[in-house]
Amino acid sequence: MIAAAYAPSWSPHHDRLSARNFTRLADFVYEQAGIKLPDAKKTMVEGRLRRRLQATGADTLDAYCEHLFSGKNVGLEARLLINAVTTNKTDFFREPAHFDFLVRTALPALAAKHVRTVRAWSAACSTGPEPYTLAMVLDDYARQHGGPDFGILATDIDTDVLATARAGIYPADLLHPVPPALHRAYVSLPRNPRRGEVRIVPRLRSAIGFARLNLMDNAYPVGEPMHLIFCRNVLIYFDKPTQRSVVARLLDCLAPEGYLFLGHSESIQGMDLPLVPVGSTIFQRRLP
Repeated sequence: MIAAAYAPSWSPHHDRLSARNFTRLADFVYEQAGIKLPDAKKTMVEGRLRRRLQATGADTLDAYCEHLFSGKNVGLEARLLINAVTTNKTDFFREPAHFDFLVRTALPALAAKHVRTVRAWSAACSTGPEPYTLAMVLDDYARQHGGPDFGILATDIDTDVLATARAGIYPADLLHPVPPALHRAYVSLPRNPRRGEVRIVPRLRSAIGFARLNLMDNAYPVGEPMHLIFCRNVLIYFDKPTQRSVVARLLDCLAPEGYLFLGHSESIQGMDLPLVPVGSTIFQRRLP
């Protein structure tokens, strides 16, 4: 009992970042990923970085920073740091009005222009619900209307969430927003139903290519222009100059009269870009 009374009270959960190292980390994350980390996020950052202590052998958060910023480690650890601090909130059929617009307006308009293969990009796909929702909607539309074909690119800066997205395995309750007909068509039970998981069917998974892409890069190597770009609930983490730069680079990848979908709280107001609003946080690229 006496020994217990004099046991040290320190634990990893009481370890704190110095103000200097938090500033260094915040500047680094902003430079690498465009994400602003104000002082109010310090506790959140500390909690997430504790996952990296054991992996790196660091005893404290400040020691982790020394590991990160030593010349030989920054390249190796940078992606894992970004994985740790990014927020990956996502749902199937999130902001469903966007998918209604897709079926009622965008896809008929593309068909009227004789687009035979719709190219779509989920530009911050997280664990995959957005691109899989998009694939369900596009495939269901094609089955009912005899086309078009489609291909989807799904990218994210976080390699951990991309691994989850590629696997296409989710807790069953995460797919509750999927309409019953689409659930029957595109979702299968795993071999062990006791795990409470479901899996997107192989045919739909094969329609999506997953890749790492950093929206801070100077250009986005996505191939031919996209007819649909979903970049939702990402700009809110950027400051205004970064938002404009990202949207301008997205436009470089958007076909004339293609559609850009942003999150419900995001705006392009004041950006002076060739986009016209056609729905709630839906924009169409003007013809040159």
